[in-house]
Amino acid sequence: MARRKKIYEGKAKILYEGPEPGTIVQYFKDDATAFNAEKKDVIDGKGVLNNRLSEFFMNGLNQIGVPTHFIRRLNMREQLVRNCEIVPLEIIVRNYAAGTMSKRLGIAEGTQLPRPIVEYCYKDDALGDPLVTEEHIAAFGWASQQDMEDILSLALRVNDFMSGVMMAVGIRLIDFKIEIGRVFDGDYQRLIVADEISPDSCRLWDIETGQKLDKDVFRRDLGNLTDAYSEVARRLGVLPQSNVTKPTLIN
Repeated sequence: MARRKKIYEGKAKILYEGPEPGTIVQYFKDDATAFNAEKKDVIDGKGVLNNRLSEFFMNGLNQIGVPTHFIRRLNMREQLVRNCEIVPLEIIVRNYAAGTMSKRLGIAEGTQLPRPIVEYCYKDDALGDPLVTEEHIAAFGWASQQDMEDILSLALRVNDFMSGVMMAVGIRLIDFKIEIGRVFDGDYQRLIVADEISPDSCRLWDIETGQKLDKDVFRRDLGNLTDAYSEVARRLGVLPQSNVTKPTLIN
């Protein structure tokens, strides 16, 4: 596919003008960042894995009626997505205490929460994506009250789907982050799940061992990030099995 005009480059992805009106090509890079890009590296194969895993999750959500921006995968690093207006919030759903929640509230990592807790952060790298309340969101007009009700519903539906899919392969969904986009069909606005869903945006722990299979491997120097992401992909059947018997050639 011919390279098109670059629209935006972020820490993990590049967005290009799509082949049809209303579409964007989303390219997954191998770059890994943590702590607001204070820690950086290039991890060979990371972009390929995230592309395939995000395709898997987005397709699954589309199939159960949770709308997403995903249209189709184009190749090993690119996917075609619907252009949308991103709501300037990161929506975080937590099932267990970990990361910043543990630091803020003094709750031991791995503590199961009494119910899924949804948090909102204002999308601004320069500010460190600060935690905000619904009061902030309403006061500054980032989303309407109806938007917030729809966002909460979408976030909890994604959580139900993701939790079940991961538990089926022996992985506990600790928390995850999604972004939401607005699309317009004439005068009618809809909210859809956008950006990506991958081990970059989730915390995933092995149920039996507690082994981390997400970006915390990179954040905390716990091993090889590609190995961790490959294990998630292997369990989900996203990557072809390496032990497939090759056909015998007969002279």
